[in-house]
Amino acid sequence: MAKINFGGTKEEVITIKEFPLAKAKNILKKEVVAIIGYGVQGPAQAMNMKDNGIKVIIGQAKEDKFYWNKAKKDGWIPGKTLFPIEEAVKRGTIIQYLVSDAAQMLLWPKVKANLKKGDALYFSHGFSIVYSKQTKVVPPKDVDVIMVAPKGSGTSVRRNFVDGSGINSSFAVYQDYTGRALERTLAVGIGIGSGFLFPTTFQMEVFSDLTGERGVLMGALAGMMEAQYNELRKHGHTPSEAFNETVEELTQSLIRLVGENGMDWMYANCSATAQRGALDWRHHFRKAVEPVFAKLYKSVATGKETAIVLKANSAPDYKTKLNAELKEMRESEMWQAGAAVRALRPEKRKK
Repeated sequence: MAKINFGGTKEEVITIKEFPLAKAKNILKKEVVAIIGYGVQGPAQAMNMKDNGIKVIIGQAKEDKFYWNKAKKDGWIPGKTLFPIEEAVKRGTIIQYLVSDAAQMLLWPKVKANLKKGDALYFSHGFSIVYSKQTKVVPPKDVDVIMVAPKGSGTSVRRNFVDGSGINSSFAVYQDYTGRALERTLAVGIGIGSGFLFPTTFQMEVFSDLTGERGVLMGALAGMMEAQYNELRKHGHTPSEAFNETVEELTQSLIRLVGENGMDWMYANCSATAQRGALDWRHHFRKAVEPVFAKLYKSVATGKETAIVLKANSAPDYKTKLNAELKEMRESEMWQAGAAVRALRPEKRKK
């Protein structure tokens, strides 16, 4: 492992230099990686490993026509590389359990029944293992239990792989039955296209992931955007102006500068007026949201958030309610204005 200084704290990370693809392929040469679930992460991780020359098969419920047909469209062949879930588990040696968290709970009995001694049970999220009292996902003692968690959606995992940039991932070993759990974990991590891998635990991964999704990555970002947009509209700003100053400039300009060289560099490359105001007001916003993040983290750590997710996502009308919530967001003035703004981007007009 390479030791990298992260803001004064030295951490060990794995890069493709220390663990090249050739080494990963050699470790996995006798393995069959069975991807269970062809929804969000499944397609990306499967296609990346396939392109890297690793033997991959897909396990997908045949009665779920949408995802079964999606796998077929992507080139997976029924009876050869595409199988019902139980058969894929039987055929695989590394079982990548990539269905949704709620589905992992529901499908666990049939997956567990088909695991074999020495298999590796792989997750990309610590949810089911950490909250096993709620999910009832308790692996048998004679399998490895491992995790590689890409820090991005399945779309990003595939897109970054195709463009050669890769995506960073965390990794953990929860149970090492074979004595090979770590090397299997790292090999798959490199195989799915990770740019670098950093160690964590199942618990730390799920706590940080659930907090991040509800916080800065999605929940807080959407809520703050809505608050600012509404305030501008309340004072007579037009929808286009409010959206451009709230969302468009962030996503099309500023966040790209942050991604390139950091927040301070973005500040240094903005106007002096923007610099001064941002530097002053960031403290106000931090103080305002610190209590919210404390409440959020406690809700994650105590399992309250997990209980909400499992109950909601297991309900028979979940998709109907989800679509209604997304429809409300999509049809709000703010995001209708956003659709109009996006249509005016130069790259859209060229098509």
